[in-house]
Amino acid sequence: MKAVYIVSACLAGKNCRYDGKNSRNEAVAELVRQGKAIPVCPEQLGGLPTPRCPCEIVKSADGSIRVMSRNGRDCTREFYDGAEKVLTIARTHGIRKAILKSKSPSCGCGMIYDGTFSGKLTEGYGITARLLLDNQIDVLTENDFAGS
Repeated sequence: MKAVYIVSACLAGKNCRYDGKNSRNEAVAELVRQGKAIPVCPEQLGGLPTPRCPCEIVKSADGSIRVMSRNGRDCTREFYDGAEKVLTIARTHGIRKAILKSKSPSCGCGMIYDGTFSGKLTEGYGITARLLLDNQIDVLTENDFAGS
């Protein structure tokens, strides 16, 4: 069976979240089991360890964005490197759809944490989600996906 989706590895049950845990979603995990989805973790692909300090996207007054960890480390390069690797995987396999973890600075689609580490959400896209969308790959979150 040919894979149809790129999915966030944490949704498939892989312990790759910043806290070393996962965000298992049974419908997504089943897609992986059936060979219909390829699990990826952009942050690990970008070279970040698991567990790792949580990161959020911070927008500057000039509109530029950085991905900063709670302890002040600039992780922007790792996030972009991981996003590029995910895009390469999608292109290599001819995949045009992704199911990504909501609110994540890599994978969030529509709403992400606001960069203050206060738990507040703002409109926006994670680095990987934005790159995939910019390359005509449809992106859903686990909340949008109903096994269709």
